[in-house]
Amino acid sequence: MGTLYLVRHGQASFGADDYDQLSARGTAQSQRLGAYWRERGLRFDAVYTGSLRRHAQTLAGITEGLGTTPPAPQVMPALDEYDSDALLQAIHPAPLPRPDTPELYRHHFRLLCDALAQWMAGTISPQGMPSWEAFSEGVRQVLERVRHAHAGENVLLVSSGGPISTAVGHVLGTAPEVTIALNMRIRNSAVTEFTTSSKRLMLQTFNTLNHLDTDEHRSWITHA
Repeated sequence: MGTLYLVRHGQASFGADDYDQLSARGTAQSQRLGAYWRERGLRFDAVYTGSLRRHAQTLAGITEGLGTTPPAPQVMPALDEYDSDALLQAIHPAPLPRPDTPELYRHHFRLLCDALAQWMAGTISPQGMPSWEAFSEGVRQVLERVRHAHAGENVLLVSSGGPISTAVGHVLGTAPEVTIALNMRIRNSAVTEFTTSSKRLMLQTFNTLNHLDTDEHRSWITHA
């Protein structure tokens, strides 16, 4: 049996003009995860990432913390996040205020959850986005590739909350609304583990932050 380690990127730049950029905290989270794995002697046989900048930056931080260079990543656009701006515009065409207060932050994510539900149901077709069926099928194909090509190996996969929650939903056979709830819970640099074999994938852990579970690092825990 092998293990697939799915890592959500470190904290990005939520509320900024360019979200797709790790913050200083996000870089530190990624480096700490790599150091945690180095301390435990973990090595990877293969690496997969999405094509977004925050995915590459997270992998770079993990690599720095590991102190060794893992295999060259296989970049898979199917592991890229959905377009949250397009989703929001599909149900709320008027510009939204910058979510820079707790109330506006909660409002932003309430709207996003509503938009996700409508996208999954086929009620809306956000501009420039695939259908939910195509999005989830892309994630499923990556999982199948890992299962067939890397049974018995340790595989690192760096992505975003949407694809990771979709992967968990696929393995567990959950309803779309459960996938949305899982998505909203995944924290920055959190690790989800699947046990892998040539026959199936099995969920082992979800959304863990063992690398930040110290007095020194608990204040580093973030969600966006």
